Amino acid sequence: MSELPELVQDLALILVVAGFVTLLFKKLKQPLVLGYIVAGFLVSPHMSYTMSVVDQGDIQTWADIGVIFLLFSLGLDFSIKKILKMGASPIIAACTIIFSMMLLGVIVGHSFGWKEMDCIFLGGMVAMSSTTIIYKAFSDMGLTQQGFASTVMSVLILEDILAIVMMVMLSTVASGNSPDGVQLLGSIMKIGFFLVLWFVVGLFAIPLFLRSVRKILNSETLLIVSLGFCCLMAVISTQVGFSAAFGAFVMGSILAETVEADKIIRLVDPVKNLFGAIFFVSVGMLVKPDVIVQYAIPILLLVITILVGQALFGTLGYLLGGQTLKNAMRCGFSMAQVGEFAFIIATLGKSLGVISEFLYPVVVAVSVITTFLTPYMIRAAEPCYNVLIKHLPKRWVRRLTHIQTNNAGESASTNNLWKVLMKKMIFNTLIYGILSAAVIAIMFSAALPICRNLSIKWTGSHWIGNAVCGFLTILFIAPFLRSIVMKQNHSEAFKELWTDRRINRLPLTATILARVLIALSFIFYICNYLTRFKNALMIAVAVGLLILMLLSRWLKRRSITLERLFIQNLQSRDIEAQKQGKKKPLFANHLIDRDIHIANLELPDDSLWAGKTLYSLKLRNRFGVHISSILRGSKHINIPNGGTILFPGDKLQAIGNDEQLTKLSKAMKAELQPTITDIEKHEMKLRSFTISKTSPFIGKTLKDSGIRDEYNCMVVGVDEGQKNLTLITPSRCLQAGDVLWVVGEEKDLERILALG
Repeated sequence: MSELPELVQDLALILVVAGFVTLLFKKLKQPLVLGYIVAGFLVSPHMSYTMSVVDQGDIQTWADIGVIFLLFSLGLDFSIKKILKMGASPIIAACTIIFSMMLLGVIVGHSFGWKEMDCIFLGGMVAMSSTTIIYKAFSDMGLTQQGFASTVMSVLILEDILAIVMMVMLSTVASGNSPDGVQLLGSIMKIGFFLVLWFVVGLFAIPLFLRSVRKILNSETLLIVSLGFCCLMAVISTQVGFSAAFGAFVMGSILAETVEADKIIRLVDPVKNLFGAIFFVSVGMLVKPDVIVQYAIPILLLVITILVGQALFGTLGYLLGGQTLKNAMRCGFSMAQVGEFAFIIATLGKSLGVISEFLYPVVVAVSVITTFLTPYMIRAAEPCYNVLIKHLPKRWVRRLTHIQTNNAGESASTNNLWKVLMKKMIFNTLIYGILSAAVIAIMFSAALPICRNLSIKWTGSHWIGNAVCGFLTILFIAPFLRSIVMKQNHSEAFKELWTDRRINRLPLTATILARVLIALSFIFYICNYLTRFKNALMIAVAVGLLILMLLSRWLKRRSITLERLFIQNLQSRDIEAQKQGKKKPLFANHLIDRDIHIANLELPDDSLWAGKTLYSLKLRNRFGVHISSILRGSKHINIPNGGTILFPGDKLQAIGNDEQLTKLSKAMKAELQPTITDIEKHEMKLRSFTISKTSPFIGKTLKDSGIRDEYNCMVVGVDEGQKNLTLITPSRCLQAGDVLWVVGEEKDLERILALG
């Protein structure tokens, strides 16, 4: 008999222990992440009373895969359009919190006398709140429908994205002996370049590919294709100097903009849960009790630092972002813990060999303690607010309780045409410039050597190869260069500024000339790289080629087609979400300023409200909410009246404040049909009976007999002595001796059989 591989034995041990421990934690209503960490400690070599994992190297490999899939799933939940629509408020809050907490973590690390790299990585760890743990806490406490909860989740999404950037920067810092500002700036620019390139190319190509194979895609193939894309981008990311996790996140973000995103999320979720569990178990395996005892004082001080720091700087960040003092404190207090990204950053530092061995178990211990304290911190926000409000000057109280959120700069955008125009011009130039640079880099690194080799082989000179490669490169980037120059020149903002005042025409002309120079620089670079002509001649060639591009109707149509296809791909998920009622209406952001918001609620299948009108339910009188819209399948019922009947599965958009919407949600979940406990009593059975001479059914038609209406039974057929039952029509007159086969519940059948 062959021996079982150690990897299978280790996985069996990990999954069995993790399964039992997480069941216990689920029973105790604690986050499963903590259960995985405890399970990891139980199967680690540091726990001498239990079985231990044999080969930790294989488990670490699986844990690394877990990080990739965790980040891939995070990317699937992230949408770049969401960030753009959030406006400045969450960005200000996230940046304030991360910068302040990272600085605080570095200071605390130095106060312990730890080395420089330990302090830097510690700052990154304590700056990241846990999306998983906070969402679980909100869900357990019934706060998910409250306005401040959605604000917190918006900031957490941004924190997760900034954490990815932070990981890349920490890798850069760790790889250099003396990192300086120029090196960090170069890293940030490199991140930005590849992010834009991958997003634009990915959003153009991947939705196109998925649409072309949609007819042959099923759940199995979609899962394999999605994970294949994930691993491919992870490999590409490592090839250009980033981490595999960063590439997985980028691919998840690209797939998040496709119509198949929701289905991919459902399919990937079990895979993510499995490998994510192994990752968190591997985190627990690194917990060393002796290290925790040795560093008990730093652990307690770090816990206090996180609780106080997040409460203080979190509140400050949300205040600067435009929240009222009460909401800012509720948001800030909710973020007082560290979680999965602290482990991922610690794993990064450990893999790079730049952090001390003690730091990992210390951070795990801090995470466990702060996670347990999360619900208490959330509850403590309101009492702390009540105490603070009593001691603040009344003038401060008025200002801090009437701050309005600055949403996406809508009024500024409409009133300042210059700002709108310049923002769009810079954005377009940046996107098309990056695409052009990427095409040039690919052509010069991949196509140019091939063209030169073929040219030398056939003609004995490489100049023909240079010319062919240059021609193809200019042809490929021509749509992008044309868009750089011509885009926005016929926009409404440009026309209005041009006709509004003559003084605007000079700067508008300057913007055109600036974009012409940018386009010329790309053509000049290609000519200069591939030829030996004089600069003046190359400039003339560049100008001539650019004029041909601007005058070409074919190129114009081509660039418009490409742009429309890209926009269609970008908006496809939004259109699908609007059809399904998942997208909130445009006026939702304006309601936040008035301390009310929109919540999406789905009527349960067994709700007592089903079949009743809005008037009879009196939702406004009972809860103070307004139902603005009802989605039923693909049908939208906007501004429903009192006579509108609710059906199971209806999706209601309700407007109200936190308290009102919470009451509505609880009532909707509570008012359900009673659960059937004795299933056997309600089981449908088939019986036959013969109509006797004294039966009340004699002389009546099946329709008038009352067998269906009065006895809740259904006649299947009549037995006329043949092999098969004869179907009976409603108009047939029942006679003595007829043998009827009837379906119904036992109690109803007994009533009919008694009548005979």
